[in-house]
Amino acid sequence: MTVYLAFLDAEYPLLILTITACFGLLIGSFLNVVVYRLPLMLDREWQRQARLELGSEEPDEEAPTFNLVLPNSHCPDCKHEIAPWENIPLISYLFLRGKCSGCGAAIPLRYPMLEGATAIITCVVVSHFGLTLTSLFCLLLTWALLAIAVIDYDRMIIPDDIVFPFLWLGLIVNNFGIITTLDNALWGAVFGYLSLWCVYWVFKLLTGKEGMGYGDFKLLAMLGAWMGWQALPVIVILSSFGGALVGGVLIFLGRDRYNPISFGPYLALAGWIALLWGDVITDLYLKFAYMG
Repeated sequence: MTVYLAFLDAEYPLLILTITACFGLLIGSFLNVVVYRLPLMLDREWQRQARLELGSEEPDEEAPTFNLVLPNSHCPDCKHEIAPWENIPLISYLFLRGKCSGCGAAIPLRYPMLEGATAIITCVVVSHFGLTLTSLFCLLLTWALLAIAVIDYDRMIIPDDIVFPFLWLGLIVNNFGIITTLDNALWGAVFGYLSLWCVYWVFKLLTGKEGMGYGDFKLLAMLGAWMGWQALPVIVILSSFGGALVGGVLIFLGRDRYNPISFGPYLALAGWIALLWGDVITDLYLKFAYMG
C-alpha cells in the first residue's frame, strides 16, 4: 500500500494536490462549524453549571440540541436553513455572491477565507510529507491548530476540548515513533507546560498582572507532545517574535497597549512552522552561530 501511494504521489502530483485541495476545502467547511459552535457550546455548559451551583436549574428543563451536528446550518439573520447546494465550500459563496439566498444578508468573508486557507495548508503538508502515515497525523494536528488559532483570536480562549485530546494523541502517535520518540514527546509535554507556567508566575510576581492564560501552557504542552522537547525553543522564539511584531504594529496604529491580545494564534502558527521546517531553522541557526 505504501509503495502504491508513493507511486501515485510521484506519477500524478497534480492530481494528488487537486484531490488534497478539495478535501481541504471540506475540512475547512467543518472547521467553520467548529470555531463558531464550540465556544457557544462551552458558554452554554458553563452557564448550565452556574445555574446548577446557584440552584436555579429546573430539573426537567430541556434546552434545544446544540452541538457540532445539530441544528442544521442556518442564516443567523432570517433563520433560513442552508440547503446542501448552498453549503459547497467556496463555490456556494461565489454562486450566492456572498449573500444569504433567503434575506440577502452578507455572508462573512471569513467563511470562504478559512476554507481556502485550510485547502492551502493541507496541500502544503501533503507536499511536504507525501502520501504517508506521518502526513495523515500532521494534517490532524494542522487542522486542530487552525481551529485553536481562530477560536483564540475570536474569543481569547483555547478550548480544553481540543487541546487535551490532541495532547494525548501526540503521545500515542509518538509511542510508535511517527514524529519523534515517546521520551522526547513526554518531556516535550512537561517542559512545554512548565516553561510558560514559569514565565507566567515570574511576570505576575514582578508586575502583579497576568501576562498570559493557562490555555497557552496547555497548547505548548500539546505541541511538545507532538514534536518533542527539541522543538520548544523554536516554537517559543517564533511565537514571541511574531506576537511582539504584531503587537508593536498594532500599538503604532493606535491600539491601547494595555488591551490584551491572544497569544494562541502565534503559538499555533509557530508550532505548525516547527512541524514542517523546525529542523531546517535549527540547523541554519546553529550554522550561523558557529560561523559567528
